[in-house]
Amino acid sequence: MSAAATDLNCKPGITAAPAGAPARRANHRWKVLGIAVAANACFSATFSGIPTTAVFMRSGYHLGNGELGLVLGFLGLGVALSELPWGLLTDRWGDRRVLLTGLGATAAWLLLMTLLVVPTSAYVPGVMLLAASLLVTGLLGGSVNGSSGRAIMAWFREGERGFAMSIRQTAVPLGGGLGALTLPSLASAYGFAAVFGFLAAASAVSTFFAWRWLHQPPAHEDADHAVTAAPAGPAPLRNLDVWRIAMAIGVLCFPQVAVLTFASVFLHDFGGMGTTVISASLAAVQVGAMVMRVWSGRFTDRRGNRRSFLRLCSLLSVAAFTVLAALVLASAIMPAPMLSPAIPVVLVVAGVCVSSWHGVAYTELATLAGASHAGTALGLANSFVFVAFFLVPIAIPGLLVLWSWTGVWLAASICALIAWPIFLRPA
Repeated sequence: MSAAATDLNCKPGITAAPAGAPARRANHRWKVLGIAVAANACFSATFSGIPTTAVFMRSGYHLGNGELGLVLGFLGLGVALSELPWGLLTDRWGDRRVLLTGLGATAAWLLLMTLLVVPTSAYVPGVMLLAASLLVTGLLGGSVNGSSGRAIMAWFREGERGFAMSIRQTAVPLGGGLGALTLPSLASAYGFAAVFGFLAAASAVSTFFAWRWLHQPPAHEDADHAVTAAPAGPAPLRNLDVWRIAMAIGVLCFPQVAVLTFASVFLHDFGGMGTTVISASLAAVQVGAMVMRVWSGRFTDRRGNRRSFLRLCSLLSVAAFTVLAALVLASAIMPAPMLSPAIPVVLVVAGVCVSSWHGVAYTELATLAGASHAGTALGLANSFVFVAFFLVPIAIPGLLVLWSWTGVWLAASICALIAWPIFLRPA
């Protein structure tokens, strides 16, 4: 073995490129993308799926709306606190090690929750135990985003990354949709042991496939696209443009989180709708978001208009949530049978509008930072995202007391409006 090959093999996750590596790269990169999708879908089923059981969690754990918001908020807080450290560790330690460590630990922790943190006829866990358990779940699961995003930046070239990253981002609505379809039914029929056990099993399976197939591309392939992998400016944490996009991503997630965490409560309490309609509506949001994310990635790769697209999504979200707020106000003032079916439809439209842009935003962010610093940049963005997952569930019960559901959806519209000028203008 040559000295150069020996040196390459000393680096975490890097192996010397054998003959035929370029051809294998073209095939293997889709396996890497599949692993990224599976890992993100599993964790999305956790952080997006658990809130869809809010009605059953409220009754099973004997929670009020304020306590329910606190518990769900702690799940987001855990991810917010851990995303940036996991991202920094990914750039230093390698995406394979971080993803395996985080996913495996998440599976083990959810299994422990299955045994110890579920309500039974003889015992109901306290609100702080449940909140702390979900906090740890978020702390461990925060490893998934930066590590999987960095893997995609390493395996895909410029001109393909928007499409690949958008496919990866479909994992968020995919996992959320599967969670919306399965977790409420599991909670209703079998309790939260089945909910946490299902999520633990899914994470364990994803960990196995990541162990089997995820590794860095051959070293000479990295060198081939060093120009596109290089940062476009200063290091991510000293780059104002990176901070602006990360902050805008976080602000635009506020209305999205409102849909993910309290839409089931809204449709149940305000709309008087049952589990079937609630699950179908939330699943429709996630499926619509998946389709739009794939389309937007391909569209912006071809047009080179990521920044314009992000600003447009902000304005469309403003319009959609304003219409939803007006519809809720009209229904409250002058109840009419024709307005009731329109409520879940408009909610789905608003949810899709505010969930369709993530792949494009993350690609623009990672491109600005450079592939070698993508973990840090993506971790920074997701720290802001999960600040929203922490604050929104806590804020919504207060907004309900002051201004009812009209105020909640109007606040969502205002947040989308705030994000619009923060996103960078087209160059």
